[in-house]
Amino acid sequence: MKQIQELILYEDNHMLVVHKPPGILSQGDETNDPNLLTLLKQYLKEKYQKPGNVYLGLIHRLDRMTGGVMVFAKTSKAASRLSASIRNRTFKKHYYAIVEGVMPEKVGQMVDYLRKDETEVKSYVTTVEGGKQALLSYRVLEQTEKAALVDIALETGRHHQIRVQFSSRGFPLMGDTLYGSSVKMPLALYAYKLEFLHPVTKESMAFEVKPQGKPWDDFLK
Repeated sequence: MKQIQELILYEDNHMLVVHKPPGILSQGDETNDPNLLTLLKQYLKEKYQKPGNVYLGLIHRLDRMTGGVMVFAKTSKAASRLSASIRNRTFKKHYYAIVEGVMPEKVGQMVDYLRKDETEVKSYVTTVEGGKQALLSYRVLEQTEKAALVDIALETGRHHQIRVQFSSRGFPLMGDTLYGSSVKMPLALYAYKLEFLHPVTKESMAFEVKPQGKPWDDFLK
């Protein structure tokens, strides 16, 4: 329970904001590996000595190897309102990524249509008719001879969106061998900041974390 408490950035009667470590699932899957949603439910059950099942709404997901900020809803009302804020794009998600290559444009936007292949568990850029619109904007923070640190504002939440969009332009994320990276290392993607309105008080909320260790330490001094 102490380990889970150390991950919690904010808690009130309506929601939990948590720093998800890379390598843990957001929710359970067929592997039955530990997942953050189940661990947080157990934390709430023990902390408040609740009998029976504990409600905790999963509002959004992060890929297993992506760390960063996540928000969970403690009530169905909060879950509904937070989900609505994602749909109407007032829920702002910011990521750091380290991509291979030299980015020619230091500021830009990417607009694509993506299709998820359920068999491969992989997404592809496709046509307007064949996929869902994927939008993001980016800013290059630092460029070296071989890689760039990019600050990304994610406007839609498609499957593997950031990974697919950068890879399709010849800039795969470092460590992302699924989408063309030649570098064997942990995936260089981190959800470092969330901004949204509190689902009940409507107060403006912002939560930010800093990724630690390699390769982040080389870029984020």
